[in-house]
Amino acid sequence: MADFTFRRALQPLIHVLVWGLFGLTFLLFHPLTGRVVMPPQFWVKQGLMLAVWVGAFYLTAGVSVPRLLFRGHTGWFVGALVATAALLLLANYGLEKQLHLRELMDRAFHAAIDPAGAGPQRRGPGGPALGGGLRGARSPFRFDATGTLITLLVLGISTSITVVQRWQTEAQGRERLEQQRVLSELASLKAQINPHFFFNTLNNIYALTLLDGEQARAAIHRLSRMMRYVLYDTAAGPTLLSQEVAFIQDYITLMQLRLTDRVTVEFAPPAPLHDVPLAPMLLLPFVENAFKHGAAASHTSRIVVALRQPTLHTLALEVRNTLLPTPTTDLAGSNGIGLANTRRRLELLYPGRYDLQVTERTPANEYLVELTLTV
Repeated sequence: MADFTFRRALQPLIHVLVWGLFGLTFLLFHPLTGRVVMPPQFWVKQGLMLAVWVGAFYLTAGVSVPRLLFRGHTGWFVGALVATAALLLLANYGLEKQLHLRELMDRAFHAAIDPAGAGPQRRGPGGPALGGGLRGARSPFRFDATGTLITLLVLGISTSITVVQRWQTEAQGRERLEQQRVLSELASLKAQINPHFFFNTLNNIYALTLLDGEQARAAIHRLSRMMRYVLYDTAAGPTLLSQEVAFIQDYITLMQLRLTDRVTVEFAPPAPLHDVPLAPMLLLPFVENAFKHGAAASHTSRIVVALRQPTLHTLALEVRNTLLPTPTTDLAGSNGIGLANTRRRLELLYPGRYDLQVTERTPANEYLVELTLTV
């Protein structure tokens, strides 16, 4: 926002500097100023034409282009552009006529060529009278090619700049809308994941209260710590890998409170762990799925969660759970949002930087999820 305000404040200064440079060039570097002593009317005409060109520039940029060209009235816009150019050329001609500039320039031109003032009677050796030749010569101001060229350049540059600025504004607007859409979608996905996780966890704690009140109180305390992490520590955006690992460890400890000795749980965090930014709650659905579908009181099973960092900015997750004689394993849980949300978050947050492989049945009768992520 501050950068946008600074750029808007800088624009008038840029316009003043550009027009100042143009004016100095136009007034001081005329092709004849070094050879002819210009009358005062010449500078008056040049200054007035400069003001007219400035007005035509902003008239085209502020009225003709937005109200005609941008609204699809191309024919009217071309007509307006031609009319503006014609009016500028007429203004140029009218100023010359009103200030008697052509006669004054003729005199200055003749004075520069014939400083002795011999007039038409002075002849060059073997040639015609110089005065008559000068009177018959065409003054460079009979056709103001410079004024015509500047008129066309002013109108062309005004149109081009306005069109480019409109294109840039629309492109920035589309980019902002896309960013807002992505952020809104991410917020929606995260809002769906969190209730899903806490709904399942509260069910587990409820079951635990029937067996061991002391462990249930410890589980509630651990859950409150996890909720604080989700609601406050991750609200600003990415979290650190160390915090996410601690969160997964808390989750696994919480889940182990209700497991029997038939379920073996192995958790291997990265060693050594290098802290890198990571989207919060991104790995939890895979771990949660393993406990939901890989643990049962009446069957022997194993759950393995392994995190590795092959390189500083590469994270590899491997989650295994024994396949039990229950419905097909998936990440959706009871409401079908886990796997779809996780894949969508990966696509939005790490496009082209992740590889997710899911093996529904390995030779060891396990469900295997392998995720490689470049963070």
